[in-house]
Amino acid sequence: MTIFDGELNSVALCWRVERLDGAGIALTSHDAALVSEGILHEPEPGMTPATVTRSLGLEPQAAEAAGSLSSEALSQADLALGRWDGAEIRVTMADWDDAANTPIQLIGGEIGGVSIDGDSFSAELQGGAAKLQGPVCPATSAECRAALGDKKCRVDLSGRCLAAHVVASDGASFTLDTSVDDRFVLGRLRYMSGANCGLSSVILSSAGNVVQVRDLPRGTVESGCRVELREGCDKRFETCVTRFANAANFRGEPHLPGNDLLTRYPGA
Repeated sequence: MTIFDGELNSVALCWRVERLDGAGIALTSHDAALVSEGILHEPEPGMTPATVTRSLGLEPQAAEAAGSLSSEALSQADLALGRWDGAEIRVTMADWDDAANTPIQLIGGEIGGVSIDGDSFSAELQGGAAKLQGPVCPATSAECRAALGDKKCRVDLSGRCLAAHVVASDGASFTLDTSVDDRFVLGRLRYMSGANCGLSSVILSSAGNVVQVRDLPRGTVESGCRVELREGCDKRFETCVTRFANAANFRGEPHLPGNDLLTRYPGA
């Protein structure tokens, strides 16, 4: 199969990766900076694809990338903290001798598992077709399937967030400089400074100014660390009606009979 017209040695790989927080990098296997599709890709010959599988059907496309941690934008600390987990990625082949030539996309999707070994790393790349393996339609449930504040829920989160500072930490338990009520249970705590800046975890409980989160912080949480707490929702219809007045957007079936109805005897 002909990839480009011309010599094969004028082809370079281009990687474009965008994290969930909006930060991103553009790298190329070429030995000099390369402009592709109007984006400057910095030379990073240490990153190479281990395997790339493509097909004409709807089977999930997969690939694996390996490289050295020589790029300042791709540090071992960020990989270990999970900042690149789930990042959008696009891998193309471009002709560095002809910038006007349209690049060929090899795979587009997101980063799956990442493993680190010394000064090198490997990452699993999941193609967009992997999403087709999910269910065609959501299963019925008594609880809401939307996330608080998303485009399906539509609850306005303005005024439902709280800024605080960590006074002391013990594992996944934090003492804050302000009191937190039960509205924030099952909400989100996001680190706004320190080693975990940008990461978040689910709030499991709150008692006064002490909150417990689901995930142990991957980095050290020092005293004075700024955090943002966002209200949570237990996804019950009663909560949606009484607390948020949002019954019209409830994404569940609270009045649908459950499987226990099949076990009842006639006349019981």
